[in-house]
Amino acid sequence: MAYELQRDNQVVYQANPNMVQHLKGVKDQIHHICSIHLNRSVKVVTIDGYTYEGIIASADDRFLYLSVAGQDGQRFLGAPGSYYYNNVILPLVLYELLVITLLM
Repeated sequence: MAYELQRDNQVVYQANPNMVQHLKGVKDQIHHICSIHLNRSVKVVTIDGYTYEGIIASADDRFLYLSVAGQDGQRFLGAPGSYYYNNVILPLVLYELLVITLLM
């Protein structure tokens, strides 16, 4: 039965190798920029148009970790009984970032 399922597998999407190489370059470039600006205040705009302000806490090969200040009464995680936080580390996917602006 497992063999039949494997035989019927059909690729419905495969990334263009040139696009993959380009995205890897973008990730590397953004990772480098974030790593040399650790602990700096920034404004970040994503591909989807979301804007965040915070401090670059860390960056790895996939994410920018942005420390953002919670607002009074703002609940993170949204679940009943969840806690209110003053600061939250927000992971942002590197290749979804459009603009990173240093704030003074």
